[in-house]
Amino acid sequence: MSQTHSNQAYQSSQKLGAGARQTEARALLEAARRLSEVSIENDDQTDYRAALRLNWRLWTIIQADIASGENALPSEIKANVMSLSIFIDKHTVGALAEPDSGKLGVLIEINRNIASGLMETPDQEIVQIPQQNATPSGDIVA
Repeated sequence: MSQTHSNQAYQSSQKLGAGARQTEARALLEAARRLSEVSIENDDQTDYRAALRLNWRLWTIIQADIASGENALPSEIKANVMSLSIFIDKHTVGALAEPDSGKLGVLIEINRNIASGLMETPDQEIVQIPQQNATPSGDIVA
């Protein structure tokens, strides 16, 4: 799947009603699953490299989104995600240059942790409802 096609599929899923956070979480979990499968049975270098490239492609899309002027995330979060994606780039290059299924664990954990955070509902503001008929001590009088 080309990067352009990946971006189009991502945008289409958002239009169909899938929330961006949920879409990103599912993509990260799928990449982690594929990395996990090849880390268990690493007999085929083709599968190993394909799983790494899929994860790398996903993180490249994330990098492009973070770098976009349209991204509304706070600057600090953008910087943290970009730093993490640069780490993933370097780690992936190392894992491709010297194949070792042990190198996949950190990528799997990062994807799972980020996906877990994306699946959480952000805390909403607690709205204080004014109490009518309340005494100065806060007790409600019927």
